[in-house]
Amino acid sequence: MKGCCCAVLRVFPGSLYDNPPPATWLPRNAELAGSVKSVRRMETPDLLSAALDESGIGEEDMANNHAQEPLMNLSRFQIPPHLMNYLPPHMIQQMAQHMAQQMAHHMAQQMPYHHGGSSSKFPPGGVKIGERHPDPVVETSSLSSVQPPNVWYNLSIPEEVIDRALLSALQLEAIVYASQQHEVLLPDGSRAGFLIGDGAGVGKGRTIAGIIYENYLLGRKRAIWVSVSNDLKYDSERDLRDIGAGKIEVHSLNKFKYAKISSKVNGSVKKGVIFSTYSSLIGESQSGGKYKTRLKQLLHWCGDDFDGVIVFDECHKAKNLCPVGSSKPTKTGLTVLELQNKLPKARVVYASATGASEPKNMAYMTRLGIWGEGTPFREFSDFISAVEKRGVGAMELVAMDMKLRGMYMARQLSFTGVSFKIEEIPLTKQFISMYNESVKLWVDARAMFQEAAELMEGDSRIKKTMWGQFWASHQRFFKYLCIASKVPYVVSLAREAVKNDKCVVIGLQSTGEARTLEQLEEQGGELSDFVSTAKGVLQTLIEKHFPAPNRKKTLKLLGLGGIVEELSPSPPPSSSTGGHKRKSARQARQGVKRYREASSADESDVDIKSEPESDFEPSVSSSAAEESEASSAVESDAEDDFNPFGDDSDSDDPWASRKNKSKGKNKKLKAKKKKKNEKPMGNGTVPQPVVRSAPTVDSEKKAAGMKQELLDRLEKLGEKLPPNTLDQLIDELGGPENVAEMTGRKGRVVSTDNGTIQYESRSEVDVPLETLNLTEKQRFMDGEKHIAIISEAASSGISLQSDRRAKNQARRVHITLELPWSADRAVQQFGRTHRSNQVNAPEYMFLISDLAGERRFASIVAKRLESLGALTHGDRRAGESRDLSRFNIDNKYGRAALETMMRGLMEMEVPPLVPPPEDYEGDFFADCRKALVGVGLVNEDEFSKMQTLDKDYNNMSKFLNRILGIEVELQNALFKYFTDTLDAIISEAKRTGRYDLGILDLGTAGDNVRRVKVDEFIRNHATGTAKTELHTVGVERGLSFEASQDIWKELTGKEEGYYLSNQVRNGKKTAVLAVADQARRSKEKKDKFFRLYRPNTGLQVRQESLTELKSKYKKVTPDEAQPHWKEQYDSSETTCSHVYWYSSCRKKNMGLACEVGLRRRTYHVLSGSVLAVWAKVESVLSSIHGHSSSSKLQVVRLKTEDNLRIVGTIIPSNCVAPLVNVLSQDAEKTNSETF
Repeated sequence: MKGCCCAVLRVFPGSLYDNPPPATWLPRNAELAGSVKSVRRMETPDLLSAALDESGIGEEDMANNHAQEPLMNLSRFQIPPHLMNYLPPHMIQQMAQHMAQQMAHHMAQQMPYHHGGSSSKFPPGGVKIGERHPDPVVETSSLSSVQPPNVWYNLSIPEEVIDRALLSALQLEAIVYASQQHEVLLPDGSRAGFLIGDGAGVGKGRTIAGIIYENYLLGRKRAIWVSVSNDLKYDSERDLRDIGAGKIEVHSLNKFKYAKISSKVNGSVKKGVIFSTYSSLIGESQSGGKYKTRLKQLLHWCGDDFDGVIVFDECHKAKNLCPVGSSKPTKTGLTVLELQNKLPKARVVYASATGASEPKNMAYMTRLGIWGEGTPFREFSDFISAVEKRGVGAMELVAMDMKLRGMYMARQLSFTGVSFKIEEIPLTKQFISMYNESVKLWVDARAMFQEAAELMEGDSRIKKTMWGQFWASHQRFFKYLCIASKVPYVVSLAREAVKNDKCVVIGLQSTGEARTLEQLEEQGGELSDFVSTAKGVLQTLIEKHFPAPNRKKTLKLLGLGGIVEELSPSPPPSSSTGGHKRKSARQARQGVKRYREASSADESDVDIKSEPESDFEPSVSSSAAEESEASSAVESDAEDDFNPFGDDSDSDDPWASRKNKSKGKNKKLKAKKKKKNEKPMGNGTVPQPVVRSAPTVDSEKKAAGMKQELLDRLEKLGEKLPPNTLDQLIDELGGPENVAEMTGRKGRVVSTDNGTIQYESRSEVDVPLETLNLTEKQRFMDGEKHIAIISEAASSGISLQSDRRAKNQARRVHITLELPWSADRAVQQFGRTHRSNQVNAPEYMFLISDLAGERRFASIVAKRLESLGALTHGDRRAGESRDLSRFNIDNKYGRAALETMMRGLMEMEVPPLVPPPEDYEGDFFADCRKALVGVGLVNEDEFSKMQTLDKDYNNMSKFLNRILGIEVELQNALFKYFTDTLDAIISEAKRTGRYDLGILDLGTAGDNVRRVKVDEFIRNHATGTAKTELHTVGVERGLSFEASQDIWKELTGKEEGYYLSNQVRNGKKTAVLAVADQARRSKEKKDKFFRLYRPNTGLQVRQESLTELKSKYKKVTPDEAQPHWKEQYDSSETTCSHVYWYSSCRKKNMGLACEVGLRRRTYHVLSGSVLAVWAKVESVLSSIHGHSSSSKLQVVRLKTEDNLRIVGTIIPSNCVAPLVNVLSQDAEKTNSETF
């Protein structure tokens, strides 16, 4: 009997499961084998009334219509009778309470629907066995509108684990579906995989542990768990222990010697879990041997017929596993794919919180069966292009399809109870002055880099690397300045919070350790003050990448090394300084190598040996490489959202390429024959056999002079530049003894008791460096320290919430200094302090400055949090549909706006789409062009001074990064001009009906949606069968005069009420009801805005200002408005607006149907498994409408009168018949029902 009751009992409320599930749904157990058809209704009147009393629902509420939906569900609450005997009474009690809670919740708050992104607050997936999850969990409303397939899998996890609630119902559901999916084979013979898309804090770790435990009990005793950080090994051990599977040992792959894992030298490991980071996975031994790679060790340990579990955890963090397009796949990506290909029968589990929101993150998820043999998409690239050209809602359709097929679960912790505040930090005059000086220095540095590169005759490859380094440093420098401007404010906020008995968590993206180490080395280990990270960035760039001699190394790089060596003998290798330098550099590199596998969150694929110290001076060590390797835990997320190397360094600086290219051509020497043993360069390419002439001594002197001038100017500016943010924060908040630091760096700069500044290692006497973060976390959770500072990469998976099990249960205040541009990534960051089993929800604070449109990014994140249930401080605009899309700028409208703006600035479009900002003094267009030349977005010919746009001028990430290098006032004016252009483009798209609304809600603003008909098509796919449905629905959106009276009675404002139009058309006037929107005012803060209700179309999306309202309408009494209102309401049932207002309609005259302005409209929505039939739908649309194959499919979400939620794509009326015909042709089964 072990575990059977939980394994199979899935109680399905509602009519979706009127047909009993297949017999295989029951456990293969003679004791329970019985007819599934005989079911009796569960009699729970006493239990229910007790539960209702507990929930505070009285008899009056029961009579209220709102309670009907859960009651209807309860009346269909069915359990097979042969299982009733095995249900403990407390479980039945819990079910009744669960239903009562649903009712209470339903009455308290009707489910919100917005444009896109809204969430369903009901427990996902209906009622299940297993204890409720300790915290409220939500699913997006589109995902909750589809049901996963019936459960037939028989779970082996012991009953005791379920009874003691070691795994919640939510986690058990994912374990059952993953195990069920693993029983299916794909058409190519490999085993199907499962994707866990649960957000931070839901308990993915326990779910994964549960899947491993389930397989362990079935004799599959070997498993591989790949994640992003070695610290998470301890979490995986804890998760296994927590679910009663502590006997399963976890071994770190990077602790094994390069030999058989099962050999004596490695402790004869024959079973258990091997835990590896993505970077360890590609580890390789230099000494050779049979098992010289970690992959070979793993493959040998698993064996060819391995059918155990392989988990790819946090796979969205392992960046660019398989880049799409022209970029090459990284070594990590290839290894992850090879591991799956070599073990086709392995049970693969992907775990990624953003798994199905970013299609490019899915490249290595080959086991989902969405593309490949036997699917509509032959290659992953076909799938990507299909999704990307189909508009905003396409990915949601893919996610729904995956859930329908039983291969995907995605739940998220509700943000109910969480509050957030956006704090604007004004920039001081002193800071603005320092920022503007920095801008001038960078603009001059750019010109000098260009001139010196010309003087030194560098080839294109060298210049390409140089400009890549230049722009990456440029971005990092200004990001550090932005963050530094907020430090004093953070310190005061943190002190205040601690005073109020709260705990503070400060989130940083990067630590700047590499700069500190460089400064330390330069000054011989002595420091006089905190190191300025920003200064260090520019100093490193100038010293290591400025094109000036060391003459000999330069000649060698330019292909003249051989000639010079023949002409002048080189000094002996035992030269004391050089030898020592090389040795120390080599040791440093080995240190970095050693640290690589122990690094807390190393995700980089950079090969240290491949990066020269300077693009004009080759060397064995590289700070840049050190930074990407040793400190990748720290720096890797600094440019995470938009990789500067990906965006900025793919070509020479364009300005440079416009310069006089003929220079130096006649100086080229004939290349020598390439030697056989010549090694390829660091980037894997073989150097071109071209030998250049040496630069002249004068050129070298001039270049060296420019380099020195830049360093001198930087030294002068350095006095004003801010110190390292992390060190400054720790120092001002009481030093390391009061602040828990969880980052990837090895040491820090501190001020001692006697006032001196010194560098010290973070490691402590009894705590090794690799477990230091966990020790610091424990000190914070135990209340020994009240402030924690985390770097985003190093803190991956760390839980800092006010856990019920922890001593420190004070409310957390989570302060973010730097917001990511992606709202989903921001929500990921907040997952550190908002997790399951917390005593109280955290407060979030976004600190934003006046730079680079930070306010806009904060609003995107705020909207995302609001849609997940969080509350802002202040008035929440209840009832108003919040359109998240208008805050998003990195989409096709943002890119179009950028292109239009850039062309406008270049005066290629006359007149420009929008006028320049009114409050800007000076020639806005000319100033912008000059500034854009300085940041490389506009090219200027050296001789003619003619300006042209850079080839990558419409790249959004490049634009957002580069405008940081513009003086503050102009930067803000330019960003304002950009957003004005964006607003104008979106308004125009809406006006012409071409705006891609993403997921559009039907039946939300009081509309009634009723089902008219549904056609079902059941078809086979790679992992089973799925249902596609074509719904015909009628939407009633009008507002009767009686219903408008109910709204009018609540109004109190002087300007609110009924209005009649001044304009008379066809002898008729329009009547509207205006309701003031308290939360929205115009920019001048004077003009009010009103929501309008119309008789035929109800609540309008667009609001009107009081000025507009008074210019078009006249306020009247209800009696005056009534005849006009009623006439339009009655007429709009069958008469379109054209006939009503103009007595004629072109469509009607042609004998076609016209629904413009009708209060009752008919829509056809294709839902369910749409992925497999996309191509068919498009072929029908294009044959009838002449749509191109890339035309958008409008995705809609609706809720019918009988509370059925449907998400799907709109099908035009004249395409319905041919589509039904096409879909019926290869369906296994079809069915049609009319309501």
